[in-house]
Amino acid sequence: MFYAIVGLLALGLAILGIVLPLLPTTPFLLLAAICFARSSASMYNWLHTNKVFGAELSSYRNREGIPLRLKIYTLVLLWTTILGSILFFVPTTHLWIKLLLLTIAIGVTIHVLAIKTYSATP
Repeated sequence: MFYAIVGLLALGLAILGIVLPLLPTTPFLLLAAICFARSSASMYNWLHTNKVFGAELSSYRNREGIPLRLKIYTLVLLWTTILGSILFFVPTTHLWIKLLLLTIAIGVTIHVLAIKTYSATP
């Protein structure tokens, strides 16, 4: 029951992340998939066959990679939001938060670039 509830919450946040640029979609989607794999086979299957994000999620799970357009979109959005947060929202007195955000952005960038790229056209 715990995994089902966390999966639904993560799915809700992932859906919000589709329309809200500051909220990341992919980590919440992956968390939902992990939780549904442990709690609900039907929700897990629905997640991977969904029209909106099923194909990318299944490709990621099968280690086939992600399309180049998605990599570019992810990295541009990541760096725009991280740098915007550092410059406009984190006070200058909180240098450790700025360094933490930069470290996270670098880590995510390395991860995204390490994922295999495939052509989205058939």
